[in-house]
Formats: sequence, structure tokens, C-alpha cells
Amino acid sequence: MSDHPETEANRPTAPCCSPDTAEAAREGTAAPTGSPAQDGPEGPEGSEGSEAVAVRAFWTRLGLPGLIDVHTHFMPERVLEKVWAYFDSAGPLTGMAWPITYREEEGRRVALLREFGVRSFTSMLYPHKPGMAEWLNGWAADFAARTPDCLRTATLFPEEGVERYVRAAVEGGARVFKSHVQVGAYDPGDALLDPVWGLLAEARVPVVMHCGSGPAPGKHTGPGPVGSILARHPRLPLIVAHMGMPEYTDFLDLAQRHEEVRLDTTMAFTDFSERLSPFPAAERARLADLGDRVLLGTDFPNIPYPYLHQLRALERLDMGDDWLRAVCHGNAAALFSVP
Repeated sequence: MSDHPETEANRPTAPCCSPDTAEAAREGTAAPTGSPAQDGPEGPEGSEGSEAVAVRAFWTRLGLPGLIDVHTHFMPERVLEKVWAYFDSAGPLTGMAWPITYREEEGRRVALLREFGVRSFTSMLYPHKPGMAEWLNGWAADFAARTPDCLRTATLFPEEGVERYVRAAVEGGARVFKSHVQVGAYDPGDALLDPVWGLLAEARVPVVMHCGSGPAPGKHTGPGPVGSILARHPRLPLIVAHMGMPEYTDFLDLAQRHEEVRLDTTMAFTDFSERLSPFPAAERARLADLGDRVLLGTDFPNIPYPYLHQLRALERLDMGDDWLRAVCHGNAAALFSVP
């Protein structure tokens, strides 16, 4: 659409969705055309009730007090409805129906995470054009105020006033930011954002950034643009969403070079993503070595398989219980000072 900030360089090859649903087209990972989705909560992994029992058994076995999920989506209902409508339409970047496993009203979605034993979670949301970010931050502040187990989340966009509203969000108690380079179609090295990265680095507020090129490359995705801001702001606490899929190796390189770079597991290692962007077996050793910099993320509720499947996908990596304990709770607890 005319008000979507796309260029020919990063425009999908097929017609895209409306501006309010463009983020759905680019968020998460796409499945190959014709690939079946994972079973939903009524599939082999059980009903929601039995799934909650299995999820709690997972972290209880590890001796954890619960889980911390740094990549969950809560957003204004009318925005989320359009996101779901895009997935329902089997849009051009998915190439298939993408069943939303947890298509529930907001209160039920919060209750489900609590039933799973998720102690802290986020409300990842992001703009695709100027004028949205500050409004979204207001909604997220209200959501966190009524949802004390949500880490108050904020977002940003390269526009006039961005430093002002980011500073206001930080001073108001924001604990994590979301930056979506793909949806926003912006360069994270944009001069308007440079003081913002410095502000967040100084405040020690992490940024979850979708900067990998999955499901479709954008003009500013990949490790290069991110590497340029880390060169100027090496203390920026950056969490690379989706393990940097599909440029896993490049983002592992960044994590090795910058001690404040972390990666979240969102959709990585699942059957759904392994069909499209398999994690390279040659990088398993580095994944183990960087276990203190990997954080659990899931993309709940917009996932086409049960929540439990993400946990089992991590478990079958066979990295050991200490690695799982760190990824599923310890690393995020330390980063966000969760008691």
C-alpha cells in the first residue's frame, strides 16, 4: 500500500498485505509451500490443559521455578486481529495456511502463559511507519501496569522525536525494546537512531531486534547493519530474534565478538523452521559455548504448533540440563533482574 515504507529492494515478490498487517508477513519464519504445520494444542501433544502439565513437568525436572520467555506478542486487539487475518489468508511470505495455535482473547492468553509457568514475558510490538511507535508504547505501558508479570516493553522508529519518546519510555520503566528492521524497512544505523542506541546502552535496557533475513530478506536485514551500530555502541544489550535466522553463523560471530549480544530461540530448532532454515550442525559446539547468551523466546501466541514443541526442540539439541536451565530461565533472570 502507498503508506507502507517499502522499497523495490525489499518488497515481496507477491502483493503484500495492508500496512497494518505488514508486520505479520515478516514476523516469525515462513514455511515452504505445501509443508504441513505442526499439530495444534489438540494434536498429539495434548489439550491445553495437558500441555500445561507437560510444560510444567519440563521445567520442574530441571529444578527451575518456571520459565522466562523474552519473545511473546501482546498488542492492541485490532492490530492483532489484522495480524491473524494475514496468517489466515496464507499470504505471500508464508505460502500456506498458518494456523494460530493460541487464538484466544487477551485475558486467556495471559492465563495460558501463567498456566505454563512462564514467570516473566514480553509484549513485543513494533511500528511499520512514522507516528505509530509512541502510541504503541502507551498501550504497552498500560498492558504492563495491569499485567505485572509482563516485562514492560516499548518500541521505536527512525523519526523526528524518537529520542524523546524512547527516553520517556525508559524513564517510565520500560525494561525491553523491540526493533523490527524487516517490518519497519529501516536501517538500524539511521542517524536518527544513533542517540537512541547510545541512550539504551547507557541505561542498560535490552533491545530485541528482528534483524535476520528470515522469512524474506529486506534491504537492511543481515549482520552488516547491526554490526555497524555495535561498532559505535558495543555496550548495547542486543538480543537477536530468531537466532538471526537464516544467518545463524554470522550472528553467532557477532555474539562472540560482542559480549552484550545475545540470541533468542524464537521458532529456531522447531520442525516448522528446520524444514526451511535448518540450524547448521557445524555450529552446535558454538551454540553450547554461548549458552550464557541464549534466551528462550517462542513467538506465542502466533505460532503454528504447541508451545511445548519449542521446549522439546531445545531439549532434543542434547546440550545438557545446565544449558537448558540457563536458556529457559537463568540467562533472562540475570539480564532482567527477575527475583
